Amino acid sequence: MDWQRYAEQMALLARDLLAQDSVQATLDEIAASAVKLVEGCDAAGVLTVSKGRAVTLSVCGDMVEESDRLQGALGEGPCFDAARRVDGERLFRIADMTEPQPSWPRFSQAARDLGIGSMTGVLLYTAEEDFGALNLYSRRAGAFGKDIEAAGWLLASHAAVALATARTVDQLEHALETRHAVGEAMGILMERHRLGEDEAFDVLRRISQHHNIKLRDVARHVRPDPPEQA
Repeated sequence: MDWQRYAEQMALLARDLLAQDSVQATLDEIAASAVKLVEGCDAAGVLTVSKGRAVTLSVCGDMVEESDRLQGALGEGPCFDAARRVDGERLFRIADMTEPQPSWPRFSQAARDLGIGSMTGVLLYTAEEDFGALNLYSRRAGAFGKDIEAAGWLLASHAAVALATARTVDQLEHALETRHAVGEAMGILMERHRLGEDEAFDVLRRISQHHNIKLRDVARHVRPDPPEQA
């Protein structure tokens, strides 16, 4: 593998990932970049496991969604295990899917039927929590060797930084939206019911707690709907 060229591609990837405008766009760019940059990779995706259920977050290429669906339905598979951090493993590699896979006997048979020849994956994680597994697929057996493992680690490391940044920006944007919505709702309550600022906020807070509704959603119910465009 030409590591100098790959390093240059990683530098460009870091810029492209940070330029995405949402968490979903960042995830999609990660999956697409895996197919573009990792030699032998025909498809890629990001899978997470939520409450024991496999959730596909991003897909690039064939096989990925069906593979994720099968792993979730069967409750077994390398991507499923990586996303759950089984035994603390952060990376897996199946060099040849035609060979017996005792850890995932049912999935390996289904994967062969899908035309998967080899797979590799690495856990994506941010500073605070695991995000899921970045999974790479090839139709050819033996496509992913040791050098590809290293390439996957580098890609996942760049992806983790970009994801952390995208999520932080996303959280800040939601916080600003909440602050703006609550401010507008407080103003309406203060005007309608002659309340002070603290009293208006307390009304919103009590409704939120009593009905178990986010404060931002309570505020949106108080604010009038915008006029329809002609």
